[in-house]
Amino acid sequence: MNRATRAVAALAAVGLGLAGLAGCGGRQDAASTDAGGDITCEVGADTRIGIATGNSTGVYFALGNAYAEQVTSATGGKVKATAAETGASVQNIQQLVAGSYAVAFSLADTAADAVEGKGSFNGQAQPVQALSRIYTNYTQVLVRTGSGITSVAEMKGKRVSTGSPKSGTEVIANRLLEAAGLDPATDIQAQRLDLTKTVDGMKDGSIDAFFWSGGLPTPGITDLLTSARDQVTFLDITPLLSELKKINPVYEVAPIPAATYGTPADVPTIVVPNLLLVKNDLDANLVCVLAKALFDRKPQLEQANAAAREISLDTARKTTPVPLHRGATKALDDLNAPK
Repeated sequence: MNRATRAVAALAAVGLGLAGLAGCGGRQDAASTDAGGDITCEVGADTRIGIATGNSTGVYFALGNAYAEQVTSATGGKVKATAAETGASVQNIQQLVAGSYAVAFSLADTAADAVEGKGSFNGQAQPVQALSRIYTNYTQVLVRTGSGITSVAEMKGKRVSTGSPKSGTEVIANRLLEAAGLDPATDIQAQRLDLTKTVDGMKDGSIDAFFWSGGLPTPGITDLLTSARDQVTFLDITPLLSELKKINPVYEVAPIPAATYGTPADVPTIVVPNLLLVKNDLDANLVCVLAKALFDRKPQLEQANAAAREISLDTARKTTPVPLHRGATKALDDLNAPK
């Protein structure tokens, strides 16, 4: 191969690489790093960002796509946002830090692990900050009727979906199993499946139980309870709360209202907040714009999924131990200022 041919081949390879990154939502943004100084909440044209969401039948995906549309609309196209399906929290943070996305959805417990370098992050503190606290995730644990499972401890030897690999669902599923005295690696037949495949497995009987951490209502679970209601039942996991709180005090108890899925009564469960995350060095003006769009376009987000109703200026700053990005602080100060 002569020099000219090699040059053409190299350029083609670069083009293919860039096309591949754009196709998967990676490194397609033109967002700059934070230069410090005053925050104007203004951005130049042609800023492109990717938003890491979650499974296609989950709330992250529904809201993430709606948020991307509203960011683009609210900025008159100056910020062109696109959302991508992912494995969720742990993977989202890893890819956020790698530069594949500018914004990522995450469970607050996983985000806390990230900034403290715990759990899946193997002692390496991650350079992420919060754009805002958003809505609450409900740990939804369902079992097949007739499986003999009436507690997490009775999942021993059973076929259990613990969620997508590197997801926040997998993190909390493994913690619940351990709290019940089980080893997730050996005591269950772990099925590390996304929600779509998990629901299919529950319908065809190839899965006995599953964990899911998501907002209300989660479309995939609505589908399951609509088409196979007599085959499944919710499991009460609240007796394990005290063990989980030893790991992270963010865990609390709240009911899944009966009206959510048409259950005979409210279902008590363990909940954890969700956060929108950015890298700590993302341009503060862009972060300010993104935070303002989140609240200015809340009515449109609520149309995409009812979980968005919980997004509130009253709780937006409650992200500890994850620090709030200074661009988000500016946006919230502006939004809370007297009119």
